[in-house]
Amino acid sequence: MSATLLVGVGVAVLLISSQPAAAQLAASSYALAVAVFRSVTMVRGLFHGRLGIDLLAVAAIGSTVAVGEYIASLIVVLMLTGGEALEDFAHGRATKELRALLDRSPRTAHRESPGLPLQDIPVADVVPGDFLLVRPAETVPVDGTLASDAGTFDEAALTGESLPVERVHGDRLLSGTVNGADAVRMLATATASNSQYSQIVALVQEAAASRAPMVRLADRYAVPFTVFAFILAGVAWFLSQDPARFAQVLVVATPCPLLIAAPVAFLAGTSRAAHAGIIIKNAGTLEQLSRVRTAVFDKTGTLTSGHPTLLQVQIAVGTGDALTEDRLLQLAASAEQYSSHVLAGSVIEAASARGLTLLPAENASEHATDGVSADCGGYTVIVGKPAFVRARTSGFESVDLVSGQLGIYIGVDGIYAGALIMSDPLRANAVDTLAALRRLGVSETVLLTGDASSTAEHIAAEAGITRFIADCLPVDKVNEVASLSLRPVMMVGDGVNDAPVLAAADVGIAMGAKGSTAASESADVVLMLDDLSRVATAVDIGQHTIRVAKASIWTGIVLSVVLMIAASLGMVPAVAGALLQELVDLATILNALRALGGRRAASTSRPAVTAASSGPVPPQIRSSDRGHS
Repeated sequence: MSATLLVGVGVAVLLISSQPAAAQLAASSYALAVAVFRSVTMVRGLFHGRLGIDLLAVAAIGSTVAVGEYIASLIVVLMLTGGEALEDFAHGRATKELRALLDRSPRTAHRESPGLPLQDIPVADVVPGDFLLVRPAETVPVDGTLASDAGTFDEAALTGESLPVERVHGDRLLSGTVNGADAVRMLATATASNSQYSQIVALVQEAAASRAPMVRLADRYAVPFTVFAFILAGVAWFLSQDPARFAQVLVVATPCPLLIAAPVAFLAGTSRAAHAGIIIKNAGTLEQLSRVRTAVFDKTGTLTSGHPTLLQVQIAVGTGDALTEDRLLQLAASAEQYSSHVLAGSVIEAASARGLTLLPAENASEHATDGVSADCGGYTVIVGKPAFVRARTSGFESVDLVSGQLGIYIGVDGIYAGALIMSDPLRANAVDTLAALRRLGVSETVLLTGDASSTAEHIAAEAGITRFIADCLPVDKVNEVASLSLRPVMMVGDGVNDAPVLAAADVGIAMGAKGSTAASESADVVLMLDDLSRVATAVDIGQHTIRVAKASIWTGIVLSVVLMIAASLGMVPAVAGALLQELVDLATILNALRALGGRRAASTSRPAVTAASSGPVPPQIRSSDRGHS
């Protein structure tokens, strides 16, 4: 663009100096040189399968030079180079949040070694087991655990939460978080490439590099548009018998927005989502989100918090004094320490709250979604769903539960020993999130869970979900999602057993990147914050992005066609047409940047729950489940 402006100044000086022939020669030579360069670029693009509108630009430059409209040819060149500069500006605005992620990437770590001074090493050299010093206001370089007594950390880059969080000795630290005012020590538990922040950056880079179906569709618009432009220009030349008319039409037939506006809009939407703590792995997912008609939810850890509290330890009749409540809880927690299920942590926390020490376990085996078995303290312990424990013990009895409660059943040495009665309430913003999705056009909602039918019915009624399917194994969930007719289908889940169905859905959303790695890798969207309302936010961003992209594409096309028709009638001189087309470029690309913002009325962040919105709840609904869902 700078070279074009310099040539333009030179041409102006020659014209002022009354040397029009030299001015025409200079402008025409430069314009033709640019046209040759563009032709080479166009051919290379065709070999890589990229269609574009460079042919129109090259033809416009050649035709204006041929008919002596050298000023118009310079403006066309300026339009092309200026369009690239405008695209770079728009790309920079659209990827602001994405670039901010990259800029925050830790590069150096301070490693402590016995008998040696503190070493500054590249973050890539950190290995699990290294002790690191994190100075005030520095970024945590890799995932690890806090070795100091306490610390304060800003996790906004990962979760979107603006308030700092307190961590104590042994708590998990995630790379990308920012240390507070005091230096702390940490123990590295992962390499940089396997740490949370690097994985997030990789997802964002993948999203920025992907091309949405609508972007590819915009590319295909270039072919019929180019054909139309040449036909119209040829007809105008034939009817007017004026070759200048051909050049005038082609000058206004170079709509950069056709190829620039849609990618800018999608990058802006992805950036806006990242700012909200929503990592969208590819641009095509934005288009799928905009069209979602069915939303499917897992229960535990998704619609509910996934962190139940222990209400009661119920000992089975006939066990006598062989097992106390504390002993039964200790055995269950000892077996659960080898489980990846979201409820296992709650059982372990309950044992820890009573001061119970976990026992070593041997022959531990997890049966996905059903339960675990292990040899602990000289006992063979079975923990899990009622059907799982019933099949492996004698004397099984279901416990009486009231609404909102769940049961985790325990067998010891082949005999039913009792159950842990826990409460896992609906998330505070679940009702309003479902309402927001309905306002966004999601007409069907489904609850898929491995829980008993009574528990599924209770949660579905409380959340306002249209239907539920209970007692599901992972393969059942995949089959149910595949059978849904109202598509696209969005699946929201959390945990290892949700990974298959997240991958099977049209759009899979994993709740919280701090959860199951398998679920996050299988999903198309990862919510960095454990906040259900971000599901509705993601759908809203998808819809807004598509609206902006479509508006930008068609605005560019319609304005260009209007100008082409006017030029074919001799109403737009070549120089004026080139200037008008530059304004079209500017308006369309700036319109695409609207995808960075959203509708105020569509805000779904942290909706409040009111009594009136909670919906009817059947009284005394029974539940008998482990809660594996």
